[in-house]
Amino acid sequence: MFEALIKVGGSICNTQSLKALAPQWAALASRRSLLFVAGGGLFADQVRALDEHIGLSDRAAHWMAIAAMEQNGYLLGDYMPGIPLISDFGFRISDFNSPSAVLLPYSLLRQADPLPHSWDATSDSLAAWLAGYSGARRLVLLKDVPGVYADGEPSANREVLAEISRSELAGYEAVDPYFVKALPPQMETWILSGDHPERLARLLETGETEGTRIMPEQQES
Repeated sequence: MFEALIKVGGSICNTQSLKALAPQWAALASRRSLLFVAGGGLFADQVRALDEHIGLSDRAAHWMAIAAMEQNGYLLGDYMPGIPLISDFGFRISDFNSPSAVLLPYSLLRQADPLPHSWDATSDSLAAWLAGYSGARRLVLLKDVPGVYADGEPSANREVLAEISRSELAGYEAVDPYFVKALPPQMETWILSGDHPERLARLLETGETEGTRIMPEQQES
């Protein structure tokens, strides 16, 4: 259905940069079929802090964190004029004036409940599952880093890997511990800097860009 699922990291959603970045994503979305979903960001951080402070059940923490994604979805949509908000896939593209959408995931995930209720499975894992469930052909994680660093430590002077296998990715903190399990085996997946919309545009136009590609299982050596 969608050319790509674009997961906008919460660390980007909850910054002043969103006001400048989101309209550029909306311009891309107006001429391509893209599904956007937001990370939990500051809202999810508050859930974590409350969990540490009073001790939440795994169930409560899980659904509160997904509700955090929903709140950032509304925020993201507010800065993407012309891009509709959806809560499920029971619609036709012709229902809207846009081929793209921002997903508010809470209701859908309450029905499917696909992942363990654990901080090991965060919004990255949920985006991976949603990419497969929605039929997206590609998953792109927009983060506040340019990709996966070679030694795992973010720094302007450190190398960013052009590609990495799924088995290797498990040793890095670029995504949550459950991510590889949630990711469909043949899903084309990228980690890109959300601060550079031109890199996303280049990927959509050419299939290549500056960032880290997570190799599909059949291409691993």
